[in-house]
Amino acid sequence: MACVGIVGGLGVGATVHYYERIAAACKARGVSPDLVITHADVDHGQGLVRAGKLDALAAYLCGFLDRMARAGADFMVLPAVTPHIAIDRLKTMSPRPLIDIVETLGAELRARKLRRVALLGTVFTMQGSLWGQLQRYAPDVEIVKPQPDEIAFAGAAYQRILDTQRADPADAEAYRRLAAELQRRDGVEAILLVGTDLALMFDEATAGFPAIDVARLHIDAIVERLAS
Repeated sequence: MACVGIVGGLGVGATVHYYERIAAACKARGVSPDLVITHADVDHGQGLVRAGKLDALAAYLCGFLDRMARAGADFMVLPAVTPHIAIDRLKTMSPRPLIDIVETLGAELRARKLRRVALLGTVFTMQGSLWGQLQRYAPDVEIVKPQPDEIAFAGAAYQRILDTQRADPADAEAYRRLAAELQRRDGVEAILLVGTDLALMFDEATAGFPAIDVARLHIDAIVERLAS
């Protein structure tokens, strides 16, 4: 059985969500997951992202990957989307292979034959549209950006989840109105939930709009590794 290392702390709620879902999925398979979890400082990581210091971000995260490799991890995971901006650098630096959330998402979009999607997550992720990485794995998919005021709202609502580790029902309803507008105005076929902490607010079944939970896809890929 493989051991998976998880860089926690890049959103404490996201780490807890991954741990709970991985444990439940493995239990359903009759497997006891072999996990190593470290704790990174989300504020420090976000500061490096905002400053565009991607080499420093990769070096910071790689310190946790090295520690987990020494603890016996065979594969590595970042349970958050935004730090994947440095995934290419990390792949060259990591002592063990990384399970890439963008690569996993690309495979799902190809399987569903989707053409137009939008993102809900941090401001940086929505503005960056997954930094061109998705084009590598799903070249036929267009990412539609919300309007600047819509990005500002969605990013602020996401930050409130990060800050409080709770979901505001008013923000959830506003997210639903935004999703409806993206479908009506921009012909979006699905909304990608690319902020793991959105799980505190809703999931694919309860979102109220066509949603793809990118964390769920990532967790499924992790469980496959753990069960192999």
